[in-house]
Amino acid sequence: MLEIGAYHKMIIDRDMSPGLYLRNEEDDEVLLPGKYAPANFELEDPIDVFVYLDNEERPVATTLKPFIEKDSFAFLRCTEVTGIGAFVDWGIDKELLVPYSNQMTTMKADESYVVYMYLDEKSGRLVGSTKTPQFTHNEDIEVKKFDKVDLLVSHYSDHGANVIINGKYMGLVFKDAIFEDLRVGDQLPGYIKWVRDDNKIDVVLQPEGYKGIEPNAKYIMEELQANDGQLMLSDKSSPEAIQAQLGISKKSFKKAIGVLYKERHIVIEKDSIHLTSKQ
Repeated sequence: MLEIGAYHKMIIDRDMSPGLYLRNEEDDEVLLPGKYAPANFELEDPIDVFVYLDNEERPVATTLKPFIEKDSFAFLRCTEVTGIGAFVDWGIDKELLVPYSNQMTTMKADESYVVYMYLDEKSGRLVGSTKTPQFTHNEDIEVKKFDKVDLLVSHYSDHGANVIINGKYMGLVFKDAIFEDLRVGDQLPGYIKWVRDDNKIDVVLQPEGYKGIEPNAKYIMEELQANDGQLMLSDKSSPEAIQAQLGISKKSFKKAIGVLYKERHIVIEKDSIHLTSKQ
């Protein structure tokens, strides 16, 4: 059976007046309307399509790339509000309904919202919901501290920006850790700061500690760790001594140790630098 709201690799079976009829290995059949047919094709050619329900609730295929797939999130624009709910543009002809019961706040035309799309079991139709937290599941969490992850900003609360992590989990970027213009719907990389005992996840937008600092600073940290936490160099050292020991310029060295000192990773002495006790 063809899965609605998903991509499928099909075979071009026959060319008829409505379009191309496609089949899969299980002999399920679906129509690809003529307007989506490739310019050049042969019968039995493979083709990748997205399958959804048309206005008469029949499975139909398209070669268009929708903005969202079943069981996923996307930032979509509301095009119209009607008596049954709001409709959003998801990149194909038939717009997606977000019923009133699925709206976290009342939706308005021409505004955009983070939407989750799923297959409603009762109606057999694809529907959307802006009640995003109920579609995230912070059980069996497979991310850990320092992991780089994909974020989608879901909504704001008093504590900061609530984000969807890797399309699965809900996390929080605390407001005192936001140093940029971060808006609902933004997609960006982030880093796991902490997975709490209650499965709440703290997220930051930059790598923590020396893992996130500029390359020369990271290099110096590695050299310090390889030399019992101390290097016989300081901001007073000659360019020649720094170049001989580390292979970088004095300007680069001073910039790097300045970053490390500000982050409290090192102590700068007259003739040396060494790691702080917290290292």
